Amino acid sequence: MRFLIDTHILIWMLEGDPQLSDLRRGFISDPGSEVFVSVVSYWEIAIKTSIGKLSISKSLNDILDEVAASSSILLLTEPVHTLAVATLPFHHRDPFDRMLVAQAQAEFLDVMTNDQVFADYGLKLI
Repeated sequence: MRFLIDTHILIWMLEGDPQLSDLRRGFISDPGSEVFVSVVSYWEIAIKTSIGKLSISKSLNDILDEVAASSSILLLTEPVHTLAVATLPFHHRDPFDRMLVAQAQAEFLDVMTNDQVFADYGLKLI
């Protein structure tokens, strides 16, 4: 299984939040899974913590180190992803989520998220 995790899933995973179900934890830890973490999620965490909209127990440096040490694959933002955002319908207005949608579409990835609006873009949700 190949999938991109949404930012809230990344936070729940790193914080040990019980909102992340055992089933989803199993998918993430399955050695057969290719789990992608977007640099967009780092950007979202940095912005939201700096403006006080998000409070987490770990620093961004700790998050970067933890993800780097995991078997997750870092998904960089490429020009093709940026071009894809320009053609997306406005089901979602959040710029971070729009880029995650564009990345998932361009890379043919499913998305692990609680945000059902992602499905409006034809993405398979986990």
